[in-house]
Amino acid sequence: MQDDAGPNQTATPTDPRGLDAGASVEAVRTSIEAAATALAASDPTRPREALPLLRRAQEHLTAAIDEAMAAALVADGGTIRTTGALAGLSENAVGPRLARTRLLAAYGTEAGRVTATGVERARYDLEQGRHRPAPAPAPTDPPAPMRFRARRPSAGGTP
Repeated sequence: MQDDAGPNQTATPTDPRGLDAGASVEAVRTSIEAAATALAASDPTRPREALPLLRRAQEHLTAAIDEAMAAALVADGGTIRTTGALAGLSENAVGPRLARTRLLAAYGTEAGRVTATGVERARYDLEQGRHRPAPAPAPTDPPAPMRFRARRPSAGGTP
């Protein structure tokens, strides 16, 4: 027997649209648990040692937020703007974050963003039973920190 998930209901693993809610839920749960582990290991009386653990917790929470946004968009039928607002993000910040999720990575553009068109396509593929989430990423080192680069060189020193 299949469950009917209306537009305002959470999808279940037997959702007729084909959404494997279990995978989305598990990705969020795993990220939250990893963040909790990093937070539990940090000692606030030793800030120098706590900083890398706090950063790791932040990265795991970011992954949890990204996966939850993707699941909310696909399962609940929200918009990128509304979903971003629920997460405290601007609409422009959501697309690149969705492109890093298992659920929507395959629907990103060459620029590394998921647009409303990509979300619509993912919903359609799920309804047709053709959606295949991206494989779970292999554990890797965190990306190198961003570095400041001047937009244009200044002539003769500071402007």
